[in-house]
Amino acid sequence: MLLKTFGWSFAITALGLVAAVFYGGWEALGVVAILSVLEISLSFDNAVVNAGILKKMSAFWQKIFLTIGILIAVFGMRLVFPVVIVAITAKLGPIEAVDLSFNQPDRYQELVTDAHPAIASFGGMFLLMIFLDFIFEERDIQWLRWIERPLAKLGKVDMLSVCIALIVLLISAMTFATQAHQHGGGHANKAETVLLAGVAGLITYLIVGGLSSYFENKLEEEEEREHEAEEEARRSGKKLSAVVLSGKAAFFMFLYLEVLDASFSFDGVIGAFAITNNIVLMALGLGIGAMYVRSLTVYLVRQGTLDDYVYLEHGAHYAIGALSVILLVTIQYQINEIITGLVGVLLIAWSFWSSVRRNKALEAGGGDDNSGSKAEVPSGV
Repeated sequence: MLLKTFGWSFAITALGLVAAVFYGGWEALGVVAILSVLEISLSFDNAVVNAGILKKMSAFWQKIFLTIGILIAVFGMRLVFPVVIVAITAKLGPIEAVDLSFNQPDRYQELVTDAHPAIASFGGMFLLMIFLDFIFEERDIQWLRWIERPLAKLGKVDMLSVCIALIVLLISAMTFATQAHQHGGGHANKAETVLLAGVAGLITYLIVGGLSSYFENKLEEEEEREHEAEEEARRSGKKLSAVVLSGKAAFFMFLYLEVLDASFSFDGVIGAFAITNNIVLMALGLGIGAMYVRSLTVYLVRQGTLDDYVYLEHGAHYAIGALSVILLVTIQYQINEIITGLVGVLLIAWSFWSSVRRNKALEAGGGDDNSGSKAEVPSGV
């Protein structure tokens, strides 16, 4: 079962790591491995959401999502999107950007480094909004209660996350402008670029969120119609079958899943720029990670176990928050790529360990599923 589900992922991993060694040696292998783990960790909650929705769909639409959907996810968002980002920020054509990355790596690195403030500002704002909207949301299960409980209360203030994100962006742009002026003003004009790129990242997040909400509302309407049809069949004495979404409901479900996957791809791709600017390594690492996310989605659907490790979603979002801060800091200062990657990995590992401890406490009768139970609070927080 495990080999059948993850077989292709194992094969792609082996090929990707070998390709990384041939391309850039053992250092490249390490970067690809970190990017793969980063993509898996950041997209774990996406896999859970996908599995929860996918199990309601017919076999035909499941196949569509796991074939056409994975092509869009791997080749569209994880391979093409990084090239597009570099091409836009460095003002290159997509083909020229790829050609430079292979044949003139020094020139390519120079262009990407020059464009990094814009990339970091755009990505930092997008990731920051994901984190803020998560942390300001009221939820039944809380991981770090001493942080999440008061912030959830603050989250009742309308548009608070947008206001905080804009304040952070203004501080980042003003700090960059001040530093540039003190060092001769050679990059002073880029403060405006940082500001515009950050606003673009915020707008992108709001558009993606708006589309997701639109499709989600459509899904709720279709599911309500399905429910009414089921009730009518029960009253009339007709034979009932398991409710499986098909037709328009399944189509909207498919579109909603693609928008969700695209939004989670953004954080993986943007987060990858905090680790490396190399398109080849980025494509290898994110491609491997995306394959595991697909396999994990299938595994969760087939096994039917979605809630075993309840803090992993929290850990993934805290990793997103950490990456957003790191990206904004790298507008002005350099941070080692290995440190950047390990921050996310450690947060995911911590949330997994907390989930395991919670499960053991529940089995031993040490708490219940309420957020106020003793079992919900990891040791030391």
